[in-house]
Amino acid sequence: MSSLFVLPALLRQVAPGAKVAIVTADSKHCDEELLGVSDRAERARLVIGGLEGGKLWHNELQRPPPYTETADIQADTIACVTRLRQAYPDIVAILLECTALPAVAPEVRRLTKLPVYDITDLCRLTMASIAQDGVL
Repeated sequence: MSSLFVLPALLRQVAPGAKVAIVTADSKHCDEELLGVSDRAERARLVIGGLEGGKLWHNELQRPPPYTETADIQADTIACVTRLRQAYPDIVAILLECTALPAVAPEVRRLTKLPVYDITDLCRLTMASIAQDGVL
């Protein structure tokens, strides 16, 4: 399961010319096939940034990967989002692709004042779709 499953709905929720930023641990692995967006115009609305070179990225290269402090993940994520927004001021939403990033979503949301989505949003949506009368 990947938060990228939210992309089709997210692209339809934002204005037609607006961009959606995808933040991932390693942008080199977020290719066309993984995105699942075949329409070229829709694909042009996606900007991808990675946490390459950051603490989480370095730790995940080790086996077993050591624990990465949330503060380090947050610093790397905020730096990535800042770079993306400087390069693409028409970003109107952020999708955090990496499963390590939901912990920093509230701070990204607070600092950017943009809607921020992650895997927990996809899980909530899925659970809500199968719940009957609010009971699972």
